[in-house]
Amino acid sequence: MPLYRYKALNSRGELLDGRMEARSDGEVVARLQEQGHLPVEAWPVAGGAGHALGTLFKSTPFGGAQLLQFTQQLATLIGAGQPLDRALGILLESPEDEASRRVIAEVRDAVRGGASLSTALERQYGVFSRLYVSMVRAGEAGGSLDATLQRLADYLERSRALRGRVINALIYPAILLLVVGLALGFLLGNVVPQFANMYESLDVALPWFTRGVLAVGLFVRDWWWLALGAVLLPVLWFERRRREQAFRLRLDAWLLRLRFVGPLLARIETARLVRTLGTLLKNGVPLLAALGIARNVLGNRALIADVDAAAEDVRNGHGVATSLGKGKRFPRLALQMIQVGEESGALDAMLLRTADTFEQETALALDRMLAALVPVVTLVLAAVVGIIIVSVLVPLYDLTEAIG
Repeated sequence: MPLYRYKALNSRGELLDGRMEARSDGEVVARLQEQGHLPVEAWPVAGGAGHALGTLFKSTPFGGAQLLQFTQQLATLIGAGQPLDRALGILLESPEDEASRRVIAEVRDAVRGGASLSTALERQYGVFSRLYVSMVRAGEAGGSLDATLQRLADYLERSRALRGRVINALIYPAILLLVVGLALGFLLGNVVPQFANMYESLDVALPWFTRGVLAVGLFVRDWWWLALGAVLLPVLWFERRRREQAFRLRLDAWLLRLRFVGPLLARIETARLVRTLGTLLKNGVPLLAALGIARNVLGNRALIADVDAAAEDVRNGHGVATSLGKGKRFPRLALQMIQVGEESGALDAMLLRTADTFEQETALALDRMLAALVPVVTLVLAAVVGIIIVSVLVPLYDLTEAIG
């Protein structure tokens, strides 16, 4: 669903500024009114919920480590025999930011008013995910809320670790590309044109490759804005197109077919899916409901379509492994392990074991990719810089030899 930004006034007259996933701005207004707030304005966030970078780096109340800490502490307090409202009151002083304290206060007030914890969390639209709320509701129904919260904390910790591995694997190559790109821009836009002016004043014959490099340098110096536009316009076009469902589906399906990238993406997404599905089943969530929730942790639309089709097949009486295998996108090993779990009657345990296996494979694959990618990128960029330097210095060397 699209992501909306909103501003509203609560019952104490405080201005709330937050985000919410909804089908329309009218639904955002209705939900805010249901919470007892006075909506001021609501507008869609550029890129919506499917925006990759926004999803990766956006900052919200109870995101990342803060949600993990809250879940662990709440599980500990409830396990120690503290009443739920008192446990929430104790945790009210933990967050440093006002927005997070306000969320805990509203959850505590709802619980004191007679609402269940899952209902109180669900009223904080856009803060706690469907997966989080569903697991808490299942724990309440089973009378094991503390154990459920502990499993949920373990799930969040493992998911955060997997996400961190992916981000860490991309940080160094991205910084390397940025720094060398800036160095190339400075070299071409400032250094190379000085050699061009010098060779023009000397009126010497230049090799074809030197003339090409000098032409590029003069173009970057005089028309840098056009070169920048030539880079940014395709990026902006691509960013706009990827918001379209059909284009995103084709793009994600194409990424899965790439020789090296595809298998890695499939392993990462499979680990997230089976970890989520296994955790939900472990806490008593029905299989069809678990599939409907677990699909939301996937970022690849092609795999989401496969899970949706599999859910329909499961509804018609087919097995999970057979249904997921029809799209031929999930790794065969994962499907075989899931089938073993179905046949042995321990699907939840086998899903979690599958997640462990693929998280380990993902970590190993990311380490190998980083070990190979960094030297390759370094060598390629060093070769480009070397070609530029040699191209502008060779005529000067020849001229020095001729004079000598």
